[in-house]
Amino acid sequence: MRILKSNLTLGLGALVSSVIATSPAFAAGLPQLNVTTFSSQIVWLVVTFVVLYALMSKIALPRIGEVLEERQNKIDDTLAKAEELRVQGEAACKAYETSLSDARSKAQAAIREVKDSAAAEAALRQSALNEKLQAQISRSEKAIIKARDEALSGIKDVATDIATAVVEKLIGTSPAEKTLNKAITAALKDRG
Repeated sequence: MRILKSNLTLGLGALVSSVIATSPAFAAGLPQLNVTTFSSQIVWLVVTFVVLYALMSKIALPRIGEVLEERQNKIDDTLAKAEELRVQGEAACKAYETSLSDARSKAQAAIREVKDSAAAEAALRQSALNEKLQAQISRSEKAIIKARDEALSGIKDVATDIATAVVEKLIGTSPAEKTLNKAITAALKDRG
């Protein structure tokens, strides 16, 4: 197996060198493919790599690091401000809810107070109206009683006149006034 690997490696190396030697790029004189100048190319490759590495590590990478650090600081500051604003927002929300509940309770108390005062005022007005109506009823009853008494007194006189006229027509003589008054008074008491 080892022999096969070494033969395969030698075969591949020969194939590569023959391809390079017969390639049109080598024939055109491309210096990077010229095997005789490989050592100087490697030295310049190492020098260039070291110079680029030094430039990158001393100049470019520190600047990139500063930019990244500055960016991270801005992000951290922004996050801190956002957290502070979130806390302030929550505090403002709690204060708003507290003031809203206070306002609601004050409004309910004010509504209750207005209802109570309106009920008291309505009761006062109702009481005054009841007194006024009672006074009017009392006056009306007195007026009715007076009118009834006047009517009854007038009825008694009229009844006396009519009874006297009827008795005179029926029997031809006037009845005794005392008897007639007793009969009319008894009749009025039965109806009244």
